[in-house]
Amino acid sequence: MSARTNGPDLLQENVGVLKSRMGTFYPGSHVIFRGHDLHADLKDMDWVELYVFGITNRRFTKEQLRLMHSIWTYTSYPDVRLWNNRVAALAGSSRSTGNLGVAAALAVSEASIYGRGIDMRAIDFLIRTRRELEEGGDLTECIRKELECHRSIAGYGRPLVNGDERNRHLLALAQSLGLDQGPHLRLAFAIEETLLSGRWRMKMNYAALVAALGADIGLTPREYYLFMFPAFLAGMQPCYVEASDRPEGTLYPIPCADILYEGESKRSWLGRKESAKSADHKKTISNR
Repeated sequence: MSARTNGPDLLQENVGVLKSRMGTFYPGSHVIFRGHDLHADLKDMDWVELYVFGITNRRFTKEQLRLMHSIWTYTSYPDVRLWNNRVAALAGSSRSTGNLGVAAALAVSEASIYGRGIDMRAIDFLIRTRRELEEGGDLTECIRKELECHRSIAGYGRPLVNGDERNRHLLALAQSLGLDQGPHLRLAFAIEETLLSGRWRMKMNYAALVAALGADIGLTPREYYLFMFPAFLAGMQPCYVEASDRPEGTLYPIPCADILYEGESKRSWLGRKESAKSADHKKTISNR
């Protein structure tokens, strides 16, 4: 495909052609997954290993895969008060299907402040800052510029509590696996130290810790973003199941009296005669 073609020419080049470097399904025979026979060459992979192989086309050590498993495990909270879990639970309460509800919950996990949005900002900041420091930059200046641009440092501070219960568990695991000495993790701690010693007083939260570990494993921002997609998944199904087991519509019902409304005042509903008159009028207009 030529990079110079565009518009109709680009579309014409691809008419009747389907090229893929990723894989092919041969019905009744076999499946190629990134150049390998899925049922022969890759049959011993566990699901997470296959998942990250599909994203990166690279193999990871058993220690790295162990860490990746736990990155998902340690942040799977079956608490319906969390915004994305609530979507799954409301689907159950309204008797929607489980897949639809959980898919919607995963979709809203791509939030700007939580979830995938902040994940991308966190790994981007760590990689960019490390590069600037290697070129002679100053860490405090990097932090100042980031705060000026975003008014926050992705992965530092937390709205409810200034700390993160997940960090110590993941750090202990990373240490036991020999994965706690990477340059991005050291930078993440240096940023925290700078923030705490300055006037910002923000501790590192899970987003920065996981982004640093992901960067040290070698994930690019896009690979990291795709890897983190199911991070909250295991906490969603329990919320859906519990809401489905309860009487329909009883999750977070809100009495009308609790709604503070400042819009149009109460209006009378059109009666049958007025509705019919209105319909006749519209019919007359449409016949003209």
